[in-house]
Amino acid sequence: MSEQKIVRPYGDTTGDGMVQVSFTLPVPHDKRAEGAAVQLANKMGVDPALLVHAKPIGDGFTFFVVYGRVNHLVDLSAVRVVERDFPLLGAKEVNAVVKRRLRRKLSVVGACIGTDAHTVGIDAILNVKGIAGEKGLEYYRELSVTNLGAQVSVPELVEAARVARADAVLVSQVVTQRDAHLHNTREMSAAFREAMPAGRRPLLIVGGPRFDESQAAELGVDRIFGRGTTPGEVASYLVHALITGRKATVA
Repeated sequence: MSEQKIVRPYGDTTGDGMVQVSFTLPVPHDKRAEGAAVQLANKMGVDPALLVHAKPIGDGFTFFVVYGRVNHLVDLSAVRVVERDFPLLGAKEVNAVVKRRLRRKLSVVGACIGTDAHTVGIDAILNVKGIAGEKGLEYYRELSVTNLGAQVSVPELVEAARVARADAVLVSQVVTQRDAHLHNTREMSAAFREAMPAGRRPLLIVGGPRFDESQAAELGVDRIFGRGTTPGEVASYLVHALITGRKATVA
């Protein structure tokens, strides 16, 4: 069977165009609020729109779920995403490559910067317990990991990276109000450019659920990882970018 190029959403039957959307409106829950939700869904192209759930979530706010049909088509040939361009390696392979090629431990510094206090993402990647049964980078014997935790200022991060002679800096950003994650990332990349010459700067990596992985160059970082990233993916990328790509130097 040839690969489909044009697809429509699937709800109850193939190609019926049915979708489910959820959103919050700053209105108290009543009949008028439900009508407003349907109106918004109609303006989004959902027609007919069936309100299937409405629940007050605070003083003057209501959460809605709407189900209905859209006429939009998806052209798969026009979809542009950042594909993984490096092989996935196991922990033993990562350790072996670092030991053989780098001949020293690969230094990684991680943190949540700015006012972000959500360490679940950075801890999942760095802490030995990892996530979903996969060990974090602390488990890799040839990696030296420094986890600075939450609410780390950019100057503190730069200094910690300098002291640890970091090969890579990993930053997790979960707080996204008013694009805080974007502002913080730009501030961080600018600070590293100012503090260290091009040949001595660590690899800059950011991750979080609201980043667009195609914005790495725009934000001044080397790589962006989105939701669902595993420690093994990050470790494999470090080996690819720092050793295979020969960005690191032997101490």
